[in-house]
Amino acid sequence: MPLLLLVRHGENDYVKKNILAGRLPEVHLNEKGRSQANAVAERLKSLPIKAVYSSPLERAMETAEPLAKALGLEMIQRPGLIELNIGEWQGQPLKSLQKLKVWRKVQGNPSRFRFPGGEAFIDTQQRICTELEALAGLHQPKEIVACVSHADPIKLAVAYFLGMPLDHFQRLSVSPGSITALYLGEMGAQLVTMNYDLSLSLPGA
Repeated sequence: MPLLLLVRHGENDYVKKNILAGRLPEVHLNEKGRSQANAVAERLKSLPIKAVYSSPLERAMETAEPLAKALGLEMIQRPGLIELNIGEWQGQPLKSLQKLKVWRKVQGNPSRFRFPGGEAFIDTQQRICTELEALAGLHQPKEIVACVSHADPIKLAVAYFLGMPLDHFQRLSVSPGSITALYLGEMGAQLVTMNYDLSLSLPGA
């Protein structure tokens, strides 16, 4: 089965200000985020990538577009790669949410948490992994495909395919504009690269 390059979208002002964007529309990359997207395209353009898939949210598509253009491919939207639905927490400052009693469950026992008016982590994990399996099934073994998504879905996918308990997924880190490479083989999954952060080499980053 193919090598999946799981790319987190670049920085936007919600990330910069520590506000949870969730699925809010019209959340675009900021200047640093656009630089990160271009850096990802520059780093990956020499690889024989067969397809570029993206979450339908603007910040993900704006990250995927430079890569697709550099490869001469069409960017394909895939709703299964979308950010988790955080319901009533959309647009809320992280600083305020961290003061809630339930925040301890979000961090320490996420398998039992459902966002008010939104998804449960376990449902998000099932969705993203089903989507990645479906995308892998569209390609030949040893092919490379890029999937632009969001931090929690990527972390949840890595945890699942490596056999980690869902309650440990918050221990993983996925930075804006980073690349995580996951090989889905017949004998199991192999994590090739985790959170390869190109922004460390960007001027002014």
